[in-house]
Amino acid sequence: MSGNWVRMRYGLLAAVVALAGCGGGVTYRPVSDVPVRVGKPYAVRGVTYVPAVDPGYDHLGYASWYGNESGNRTANGERFMPRAVTAAHATLPLPSYVEVTSLETGRTILVRVNDRGPFAGRGRIIDLSRGAAEQLGIRAVGHAPVRVRVVEPPEKERRRLREGKEAPGRPTVNAATLANLRAQLAAQGR
Repeated sequence: MSGNWVRMRYGLLAAVVALAGCGGGVTYRPVSDVPVRVGKPYAVRGVTYVPAVDPGYDHLGYASWYGNESGNRTANGERFMPRAVTAAHATLPLPSYVEVTSLETGRTILVRVNDRGPFAGRGRIIDLSRGAAEQLGIRAVGHAPVRVRVVEPPEKERRRLREGKEAPGRPTVNAATLANLRAQLAAQGR
């Protein structure tokens, strides 16, 4: 009886190892900044998006957040980690680094863009991970007016974000600048 039990246990162990190795046919790339992928134009719900390198990207709009897709694959092949400080953007290269500023609080954070979206909601220009939304202070409200700017942070900050950690804080934007940015957003009709 003990011989059968040992064979059964090793057989079960071999099956578990085999299933773990296949991952259901899904493979994930390790978190890396290379290669940077721009991507081809694509359409979602009748809207065509044209990814492009845009080092001067600086837009006002709205951010929302997502976080229930834990473990899913992002558009650049990485595993989505809700607590990491990442985001989805419709057209920026993957990955890209952006500063996101809340137009309500002036808080600014550094975020790594590794996914595509948002594809719903007028004026939404970025979807933040739960970790990014918490760091920016918008998780409780769900969405908020923001400024999103492409930046080239130092490697030390990039590495922290690749590891799923927050980058060091950014200076808070002053009240006069926030008022100006809010007025610009209102003038856009958003």
